[in-house]
Amino acid sequence: MIDWNSIDTVLLDMDGTLLDLHFDNYFWMQHVPRVYAETHQLSEEESTARLHAEFSVEQGTLDWYSLDYWSARLQLDIPALKREVQHMVEARPYAVEFLTRLHDSHRDVVMVTNAHRKTLEIKMDHVDITGWFDRVVVSHELDAPKEEQAFWHRLQALHPFDPARTLFIDDTERVLESARQYGIVHLLTLLQPDSRRQKRIDTRFPGIHHFDEIMPDQPQP
Repeated sequence: MIDWNSIDTVLLDMDGTLLDLHFDNYFWMQHVPRVYAETHQLSEEESTARLHAEFSVEQGTLDWYSLDYWSARLQLDIPALKREVQHMVEARPYAVEFLTRLHDSHRDVVMVTNAHRKTLEIKMDHVDITGWFDRVVVSHELDAPKEEQAFWHRLQALHPFDPARTLFIDDTERVLESARQYGIVHLLTLLQPDSRRQKRIDTRFPGIHHFDEIMPDQPQP
């Protein structure tokens, strides 16, 4: 699926790509509505309906990914709530081996995430995978989410790469479409970002189940 001889740079998403998306889905769809219901004396059904409507409004924007934004909007300490369940953060199968192989291959490996810096810190406190990366780029620090072309132009200025020789792996198709529009040639998605949910069968981009399907060759001694 991947001709590794044609890849110099690998850009990797975090949530749903390197880490199991089950944590995020559980947190936003169950944990936060439960606490919100207790705080505002609502039933869990009322809380869930209200929050799902709230969450859909800002989707794809920087605010949607911001813990500070949601803490203020919901009047909850979202980082503290995340720490309550951070033990649920898990790397996806073969992710660490994949990162090790990439690191040993001397390719340029960059994490590009829409996750808020506080989210990154909370998750890396439990499953620290940052040591395999040449750089970790948080979209809030570029003032644009990956869904917008501005992100890719600012990434290029910050950490130059050749789009024709770059592989980008992400679980969100709107993000992959943005990357394709920018000119990144090699694009892959994940067929099952959340290990507890059904495998996707209708992706518009080539997909893998686990990283063992695309392992780069072991470097020769």
